[in-house]
Amino acid sequence: MSVGRKDYQERKEEKISSYSERARKANQTASQEFNRASEMGKIIPFGQPILVGHHSEAGHRRLLKQIDVKYKKASEADEKAAYYQNKADNAACNSSISCDDAEAVNRYKSKLEKLEAAQERMKAVNKAWKQGKDALNSLGLSDEEIEKIKSKMPSYEKSPYPTWALSNNNAEIRRVKQKLDELNKLDKMEEEKIIFKGGVLYINLEINRIQFIFDSIPSEEIRKLLKSHGFKWAPSEKAWQRQRTINAVNTTYWLLKNHFLKEDKP
Repeated sequence: MSVGRKDYQERKEEKISSYSERARKANQTASQEFNRASEMGKIIPFGQPILVGHHSEAGHRRLLKQIDVKYKKASEADEKAAYYQNKADNAACNSSISCDDAEAVNRYKSKLEKLEAAQERMKAVNKAWKQGKDALNSLGLSDEEIEKIKSKMPSYEKSPYPTWALSNNNAEIRRVKQKLDELNKLDKMEEEKIIFKGGVLYINLEINRIQFIFDSIPSEEIRKLLKSHGFKWAPSEKAWQRQRTINAVNTTYWLLKNHFLKEDKP
């Protein structure tokens, strides 16, 4: 079975929709609380001070306190709306490649091609820069583009693309190749089920998760152990799980060997 999960895009859209709906409701609450506070404020004549000792003093103070509470709730709801809207926007604009994406391999391959092309282009421009304008023109750079590059180059740099730029891009090439290698290994894995005392481990390919499912609620010690190794409780799955990656698989086998399959000493 290929890496990723079939419902990745659907889940992503549901997440965006959920954040957007929370933002909408929070905005609605903020508006309602603000309007209520405004209406309550109209009860008090404009500029009317608290008449100390008057029979209206207690009611006036109580009303002011209620108005203050309404404005505070409106402010909190407004902040909550901004928080969830930011989450929705980030989820919608997120261009990072997730291992849950069934197209992750193709996307990484496309990214690798662009990075390698950029690396060759930078090296070619640097080489041509030493040879002069004609060499740069032969690479397709116009005189205007050459002057623009010159204007942006620090005086201490001898080439348009310094060593650190080439090194950083090369490091990203290695990272992407490593990701592709990891995804290739994951793609060759088979679904697995390992029973241990008190529960079972699933390497669940369908949802791309590693899951610990216990016969009963695990002890606090076990829960802390799982949390410290990246596992989270998923109510919908009734399992402690984390995304299936090479590191996660290795961590899981270590946990099994050292904690769940460990034989009790007599």
